[in-house]
Amino acid sequence: MFQPGDMVVYASAGVCRVEEVSPLQGAKGPDKNKKYYRLNPLQQDGVIYAPVDNASVRMRPVISAEEAEALIELIPTIDASVCRAPSLQALAQHYQTAVRSNDCRDLIGMVKAIYNKRRTVEAQKRHLGMVDERYMKQAERLLYGEFSVALGIPFDEVQPYIASRIETGFGPVGA
Repeated sequence: MFQPGDMVVYASAGVCRVEEVSPLQGAKGPDKNKKYYRLNPLQQDGVIYAPVDNASVRMRPVISAEEAEALIELIPTIDASVCRAPSLQALAQHYQTAVRSNDCRDLIGMVKAIYNKRRTVEAQKRHLGMVDERYMKQAERLLYGEFSVALGIPFDEVQPYIASRIETGFGPVGA
């Protein structure tokens, strides 16, 4: 069980601070004593209430600095196969699977693949599609948010930090 002050990655909300573990105020009925995490997302506004005892809730601790550094070292070797989905819906589903995995390696692969796709379409004097853009921004937000906390550096410095550590294979935000 997580404790107040713990930093966790919660589903697609990204990194959150556990503010409290308690029953919901004003709850009635048989679940009035059911405990919830009150989470404060770091990269967006709002509060999230997540049941403590629900196995379907995708929540895990933030990776350590050592794990973040190891992942950065692996970036050039992580698969970046561009998805050639037959429809926009299939493409969105493909990306959503990576986002829902709550796994940094999957997010890195997705960002690399979309960056490669962007380079290809720009070479053809075209623009990257909206689905690709939306999911790339979401993956970068999740990934950079976790690296920011793990490495103890500001969110805006994560991408330049990664770029300084590797020479190829990972595109800049908005490039």
